[in-house]
Amino acid sequence: MSSALVKGFSVTHRRYVPHGHAHYGGSLVDGAYGLGLFGDVATELCVRTDGDEGLFAGYRDVEFVAPILAGDVVEATGTLTRIGNRSREVSFEARVVCRAAPERGSSAADVLEPALVVARAVGTVVVPVPAGAE
Repeated sequence: MSSALVKGFSVTHRRYVPHGHAHYGGSLVDGAYGLGLFGDVATELCVRTDGDEGLFAGYRDVEFVAPILAGDVVEATGTLTRIGNRSREVSFEARVVCRAAPERGSSAADVLEPALVVARAVGTVVVPVPAGAE
C-alpha cells in the first residue's frame, strides 16, 4: 500500500480544450468532456495510491454547473474521500482557469480569477487486491 493512500490525497490535471472538441453552437463542448477529464485524474490517483490504473465502477451526483467552451483551459481535481478494501471514492471538481476572449481577437484569452466551476461529481474506482493479500 502506498503512503499516498490517505483520505484527502488529490491529483490535478490541466488541459486546453481544442476548438475541434466543440460540438454545439457557441463553441460549447459536451459534458462528457469533463467526465473524461475526471477519468484521467482517477487513473493517475489510482496509480499513485495503489500502483494500478484501477477501473471506474461509476459516477453519482454528477453536476454540470457551467459550460465548457472551446479555447478554455480546464483544471480537474480528484480527491480521495473514502478507502475500502478494493474501492476508492473520489470527489471531482472541474474548473475553467482560462477562457478565450474572441471579441478581443482570434487568439485573445483571459485568466479567470476566481476559476469558474463547471462540473462536480463523486465516483467510485476499484483496484485489484494486492498480491499476497487474498
